[in-house]
Amino acid sequence: MEKYYIQQLTDKIKLQKLVSRLGEFGQFCPVSLAESYELLDCSVTDSLEFAAEFRGHYYKMSSQEKLNKFLKNPELYVPPLAPHPLPPADMIPKRLTLSELKSQFPKCAELQGYCPVTYQDGHQRYEALVPGNIKYAAEYRNRIYICENEEKLQKFLRLPLQYWDQKLAHKLPPLKEPMHLTSLPLPGYLEQGTATSLIKAMNAAGCLKPKFPFLSVRRSVLLYIAFHLKAFNPKGSEYSRKKYKKKMEQFVERCELITYLATKMTRKYKEPQFRAIDFDHKLQIFLSLRNIDPVNG
Repeated sequence: MEKYYIQQLTDKIKLQKLVSRLGEFGQFCPVSLAESYELLDCSVTDSLEFAAEFRGHYYKMSSQEKLNKFLKNPELYVPPLAPHPLPPADMIPKRLTLSELKSQFPKCAELQGYCPVTYQDGHQRYEALVPGNIKYAAEYRNRIYICENEEKLQKFLRLPLQYWDQKLAHKLPPLKEPMHLTSLPLPGYLEQGTATSLIKAMNAAGCLKPKFPFLSVRRSVLLYIAFHLKAFNPKGSEYSRKKYKKKMEQFVERCELITYLATKMTRKYKEPQFRAIDFDHKLQIFLSLRNIDPVNG
């Protein structure tokens, strides 16, 4: 029986050496290819954690489990016993960047741009016709495919034979035209764009019942809601959110002056030594707010 030499590689071996002595499968996992005909490209990482040397060639595996299988029976995963050879380069799917996709114009995407993975995995039902996202494009057999998300794209790259040759049904969903929120009527704009944030702000205002010194209840509530929307705006910058959270906290603190003074102030005059320690200080703050802008003051 032919003797062979096998060892697990360590990170001390330079990547250049590995590339120069790659086996028949390049940087594709031979175990995945043999067991499920999956094209798992291991070149996405420079790590040699799951690499091994066998008969003078290097092989990279996709996981510890695959490496263990290779180390146990390497002959099963390399020629002549390997069940599947690596397809030629033009038969291996390739991810396309946005610039590469645009350079393919006027070539059109297959399946009219619907995601081939979602459609096939959904048993080619009508509801499985989901438009792809151009950020997740691939080229296979000189054809372009657009996937729904990163997960679906990776699945297509691993198992292109399952997804590439499909036919669309005769009945297709109507084309969805993008609609700008600003083009909606005011109730629709509020519902689609600000409903969740506005409900949270109004609920917080209802619990707090803010009343700013020398302002009406209505204006106090409206200002608090405005601060809340700014402070918790998911599309705002970190700086902007912190800025308005600080303003909202200051606004709430000044609103609480009324409650504090109402509980501490008595009808009869009290000498300073008989008053609460911070009563005079908070009373001065309260009186100073008469002519201060609550937004910028």
